Amino acid sequence: MTDTLVLSRTFNAPRELVYKAFTDADQIAQWFGPEGWSVPRDSISVAPHVGGDYKMTMVSDEDPSMSSPIDSTFTEIVENELIVGKEVFQGQELSMRLEFADVEGGTRITITQGPFTEEMVEMTRAGWESSFTKLDALLKV
Repeated sequence: MTDTLVLSRTFNAPRELVYKAFTDADQIAQWFGPEGWSVPRDSISVAPHVGGDYKMTMVSDEDPSMSSPIDSTFTEIVENELIVGKEVFQGQELSMRLEFADVEGGTRITITQGPFTEEMVEMTRAGWESSFTKLDALLKV
């Protein structure tokens, strides 16, 4: 059984700044990963163009021997509007679509990601929500 995660969040920041937070390695290192996890800057490689890569490794703050590598390839990019990519995770191909839209009060991001098992959908949702709390703080600076 597989499910798709769909999650939206509004950030109180212009679309260009929110988009850049997803495509700038220095910023990704500051917010990506759920609470208790971090992404070392030297593990991040981002080339935001079709065929470019999106690679990083999340590392547990409590136990640095625990890590979760992310290795994706961009399949569609529209600057400040859309990021689409494919990733192989535990032998399964996943897709991820990030849509950026202007809304009153800022920018809404809609993530569509999967397919996952039902359990992984909820884990992934919690991870994104925790990461977005850190992104909110970064965008307010």
